[in-house]
Amino acid sequence: MLVADLMKLKNARVPTVRMGETVEMAATLLNRERIGAVVVKDACGSEGVTVVGIFSERDVVRAIAERGALALRLTVGDLMSRNMISCRMEDSVDHVRALMEQHHVRHLPVMEEHQLVGVLSIRDVLSHDVRAAATLSGAAMADVTAAPLPA
Repeated sequence: MLVADLMKLKNARVPTVRMGETVEMAATLLNRERIGAVVVKDACGSEGVTVVGIFSERDVVRAIAERGALALRLTVGDLMSRNMISCRMEDSVDHVRALMEQHHVRHLPVMEEHQLVGVLSIRDVLSHDVRAAATLSGAAMADVTAAPLPA
């Protein structure tokens, strides 16, 4: 299965945040949208608005643990991950799973032609795995029930 197949099952709307927004605002967005990470965009000269990083609930927790409540006044740009790992629509789910495992991330922006088209989470990958296992299990059960019983 490809990333494109998983993206068909997701909401087309992708919440984003700007680099200059506060951590408090971003945390509110994460909570309201019930998501674990948000893509960070910013204006970059001639390129217009572009993806510049990812900001996650882990970033919020880490900042509060290190700086206390003052962390909420920092900007997303102060804390976001700039070395963003992403995937493409034609990538396989196995490739996405490997990227998440290798880079210890739970969210991958899906990019096409330098444009953000969505975000895949580990939950999306696990849901796919569960559906695939159920399909396999159902097929195996059908084989067992179709086989003649021994005399």
